[in-house]
Amino acid sequence: MSITKAELAEQIRAASLLEGEFTLRSGRKSSFYIDKYLFETQPRILAEVGRRLAEFITPETKRIAGAELGGVALAAATAMAGDLPFIIVRNQKKDYGTSKPFEGALEAGDTVLLVEDIATTGGQVLEAAKAIAEAGGKVEKIVAVVDRLEGARENIEQAGFAFNALLDARDLRLPGHAV
Repeated sequence: MSITKAELAEQIRAASLLEGEFTLRSGRKSSFYIDKYLFETQPRILAEVGRRLAEFITPETKRIAGAELGGVALAAATAMAGDLPFIIVRNQKKDYGTSKPFEGALEAGDTVLLVEDIATTGGQVLEAAKAIAEAGGKVEKIVAVVDRLEGARENIEQAGFAFNALLDARDLRLPGHAV
């Protein structure tokens, strides 16, 4: 049973919005934090997010990708909803076994839908996109669950990628963005 965008936003907000003092991946300080694991580990929320991310799959899409660790559950949920294989992009290349920068099969020329949890500046997802390109894949689009409206879209588009988000800071009524 599908829910509305507003209902999804409220479920994610209720499950994952923390207030206090936080340092973000970008190094910036914030008075709030969206703990992605608090919503990604909820089966109903994750299934709905996967269905909505799968709506961005095109006939050209061959694989879904997500960066470890937060993008793994999203990539799996999207892959299941879209019936496509997925890859996990490592934050650091492992130095044993296959030593690949990703897990799963990626063929040269594969068109990839790259999913992201929370987009602040876009730094991590751009690193993942670069790893996919270096492995011969083509990122057709980057889709985040939440855009904090703090520069990710601009940075991602400036790097040459299409960007979408299921929700943004206004939808979640984040501090400074309540409507």
